[in-house]
Amino acid sequence: MEFGEIGGAETAADGSPLWWKIQSLAGQSDELFVKKLAQNDTSWAEPEKGSNQAGYYVPRPIREAGFFPTLLADNPAKPHIFHAEIPVLWPQTGEVTQSQLRHFSNKGSEAHCTCVPRTLFRGLTPASLLLAGRFSAPLAGCRWWMVTLDSSGEEAEILETVLDLPVDFHYALFRADAITKARQAEHDELEELIAEFRTAIRSGTLADVVARYAVLPDPATIARQARNQWLRTKGLDSFDPWEIDAPGDAIMEISREIEYRFYRRHELRRRASELLALLSGGDDLPSALVRRYPEIDSVLLSASQQRKSRAGRSFEQHIAAALDAGHIRYEEQVVTGGRRPDFVMPDCRTLRRKRRSHDDALVLAAKTTLRERWKQVSSERLNCDVYLATVDDRVAATSITEMADAGIKLVVPESLRESGETVYADQPNVLTFRQFFDSEIRDRRPQLIRLTDTDSGTRGNA
Repeated sequence: MEFGEIGGAETAADGSPLWWKIQSLAGQSDELFVKKLAQNDTSWAEPEKGSNQAGYYVPRPIREAGFFPTLLADNPAKPHIFHAEIPVLWPQTGEVTQSQLRHFSNKGSEAHCTCVPRTLFRGLTPASLLLAGRFSAPLAGCRWWMVTLDSSGEEAEILETVLDLPVDFHYALFRADAITKARQAEHDELEELIAEFRTAIRSGTLADVVARYAVLPDPATIARQARNQWLRTKGLDSFDPWEIDAPGDAIMEISREIEYRFYRRHELRRRASELLALLSGGDDLPSALVRRYPEIDSVLLSASQQRKSRAGRSFEQHIAAALDAGHIRYEEQVVTGGRRPDFVMPDCRTLRRKRRSHDDALVLAAKTTLRERWKQVSSERLNCDVYLATVDDRVAATSITEMADAGIKLVVPESLRESGETVYADQPNVLTFRQFFDSEIRDRRPQLIRLTDTDSGTRGNA
């Protein structure tokens, strides 16, 4: 997961920051349930839907795992209806509901959690999260607490990070201390780093440690390391999009999971050593913290900005690697018409040529997250198709329609196109990376593929 543009912090009903409230409630719980909400989990809450449904679906593995009480069929007249009462605290509104977990054995395997606050499920961005906890001991008459976290908000991004949710996450149960406790391997590595810093302070060599960690590896190097690890795991020799079943899923997994883990390890060492140097300069800790706060703030701001720029460039580098491995002709970051599209195929010279057909060239832009940034991409005056690649699972249907009106086709990972947690499936201007390579390049524009590395044409840099 990358830290992109996110919304502000949400507040709980008691006035405390919602994430603080979640941490407090998790500390009083023994198990957590997290689910990425699908459209049928939230659409009932929209006023225009007029749905009789009033809740979200609970997958069978969760229903049978013991997180919720055992369902009983205690009505002889309706033996197919299994149910249980679950008193729930909703910290976002402060209300307590006598919710119901209901399973109709004649309608499928899922259960349905009903009698929940409609307002908390209304207007959520696609791929938002439900977080539920089971109290170790009842609180205010409740055994469970639940929150909905909008995927565009700060809390959802924090939860994805601390639980290390994979890109293909749908639902899972977690130990309640998972929110605050690092995995053991990470814990051991952190202890080694802490010991190194302590030794450096005692021996007066902290400046040497700071200097050693001051420079992060080149982004292209980290990207290549992540890609090579993925290839080894899959038993592949090349990042050839014609040989990979789901190239979009591969790009998403490498850029948002594998490479991010590599980057986070390097980032921790650099930023922690910088902050430690600022805070251990001779003053007592409170004085150093107050007097050097502007410098501390500068370090944190720099880290945030570098993280965002890395995310976007990482995505582009893996797309470029796929284009190179597939022998597809392109130029990167060329200026045309005052704009700088990420990829022009086959090259800028062809794009600018006045006497060419519409399919002789295409433009592919790449943005990890869209929000309103897709409006930076335009098909006007280019006389070619414009594609926008993204790994964003939070794009609203209205935005996709606006892109279609602007002549922009969206290219997304294969799993996101078919996911019930996104709104991509029924959109005619949304295609997968697999479809992009097969239909838009190989079938419609075979001239973009060079037969060998020695063929003429412009080759990009990966």
